[in-house]
Amino acid sequence: MWLIVSGTPKWRKIDGVMRQKSQTAAGFCTTLKMEFQVEEKMDPFSNFINGNGKNSERWEIANLAPAPEEEWQRMHEFLGVSADDISAMVETVEVLFRRGPELVVGTYDYLLQDRETAAILGWERGADPEHLAERRRFFTVWLARTLGLDFSQDFARYLFRAGQLHAGHGPRATHVPEMYVTGSISLVNATFARFLAEEMPGNPVIPAALAGWNKVLSLHLNMMLLGYRSALALDSGDFAVNVSMFGRMRTLTHRQNMQMRLPAGARMETALQKFFNYYPQARADVFDLGWIGGERLDASGTPWFEAHKVYHIKPMWRVLLNGKDLSYIGGTRVPVSEGDEIQIFPPGR
Repeated sequence: MWLIVSGTPKWRKIDGVMRQKSQTAAGFCTTLKMEFQVEEKMDPFSNFINGNGKNSERWEIANLAPAPEEEWQRMHEFLGVSADDISAMVETVEVLFRRGPELVVGTYDYLLQDRETAAILGWERGADPEHLAERRRFFTVWLARTLGLDFSQDFARYLFRAGQLHAGHGPRATHVPEMYVTGSISLVNATFARFLAEEMPGNPVIPAALAGWNKVLSLHLNMMLLGYRSALALDSGDFAVNVSMFGRMRTLTHRQNMQMRLPAGARMETALQKFFNYYPQARADVFDLGWIGGERLDASGTPWFEAHKVYHIKPMWRVLLNGKDLSYIGGTRVPVSEGDEIQIFPPGR
């Protein structure tokens, strides 16, 4: 890089610093003084720190729910789904797969016969054929991935979203109470047991296989409830605010705008916690992950150190409340009122 002074190349970059050729110490000192003045004037971002203004605050949020991938792994380890479990389950896959259509049809026949679940689905006078076909397809995809022993992070996200759909966040806005989400998983487990008893009577692998399937279905239920409760939280509160997304945020959330409810006296921290618990897939783009430490006392009074995640807003990302950047108005401490609008902009917008 060269700086031309009066048409003559008198400056050059040495060791990453602009220096002027000089034979005297005094001349060299003068050069360094001029050098810093030039560098400051040439830096278009000299008034910014980490992409934010010097008078701004790089705010953060904490206490987010685990991401689906994290909760999936944690529960998988807690349940201890082992190689022996999988080996036993594999021996039953063919039977369960063959009778899969019976399970799908029988499940919705059961829901149709129960007065409460029929009313929830809007089927008091019989199932709507189009709606029934949609639900059977959804159930079939889940069953196929389950029998395929899919333990991928993608399946964790799929189940998380399935939970949100059951909380009334699907295209038909059908809200299935949590007890029926839990009960349906139990019915699947019971049906697995019946199929295996009928198709493989007396086979010694059945107890181990059913133990494995019970762990897997519990893993699925936990993921669905994580998504389900994130949707309930979004809809709970005393007043509504609007949220608008721009640029990459629309790609991550598949939406341009939405509404959430907040409790009286809520601050932006609560709004952002609800939003990023509902859209955990957006966290990595918007935040830099950090850690904070703290102590807690157990029942005997012994102190234990715990590390907790904290999410720092990335440079050039902007979250606005009624057109004002949080970085300049108090960060997540700023209060939110009914009818307010939150806007989320990626860099370059």
